[in-house]
Amino acid sequence: MKPYVDLAIGFARTGVTGYGGGPSTIPLIEYEAVQKYKWVTVEEFGEILALANTLPGPIATKMAAYVGFKVKGGLGAVVAILSHIVPTIFGMIALLGVLYKFRNSPIVGGMVQGVTPVIGYMLAEMAYRFFQNGRKGLGLSKMLIFSIISLVFIQFLGVHPGILIAVFLISAFFIASRKEKSAKDSSGKVIQMKEKSS
Repeated sequence: MKPYVDLAIGFARTGVTGYGGGPSTIPLIEYEAVQKYKWVTVEEFGEILALANTLPGPIATKMAAYVGFKVKGGLGAVVAILSHIVPTIFGMIALLGVLYKFRNSPIVGGMVQGVTPVIGYMLAEMAYRFFQNGRKGLGLSKMLIFSIISLVFIQFLGVHPGILIAVFLISAFFIASRKEKSAKDSSGKVIQMKEKSS
């Protein structure tokens, strides 16, 4: 029962405090899933984020579904998704009239501006940690090259991030498959040489 309660509490927090939608919610999910409850590792969270970006629909619900499924299967996924979206739905219904009435208020505008630096810092910190993890796996030079390629395609050429992520995932799959095949071939040759010598 405790895993379900943890999923409900963790993803309810991400839904309620995820001010501004998907991008601002990602660091909150990372905190709950990686740091607080340790449902996934930092590396696995990066993989979840990449996969979620390639699929249609809100990124936060896809990540909640993945984490929930890993923790407690299908029911865990349902608990995580509902816990993430239901409190926000009820909150929006309750506050919709108030928000609409004061949508042009300078106070509300000031509140938005006040929250923005916090969200920016959280995203920057997460981006830095992802960069460090990528540097450990790929090396600094390759990580810099891929980062520059991503910047050019997304920022200057207007390519959707999901398309670029899909291209990188497919490329990595083929590269890893070739490496695995060559490793198997080389190990097979070593075994054959040993058999011949014996």
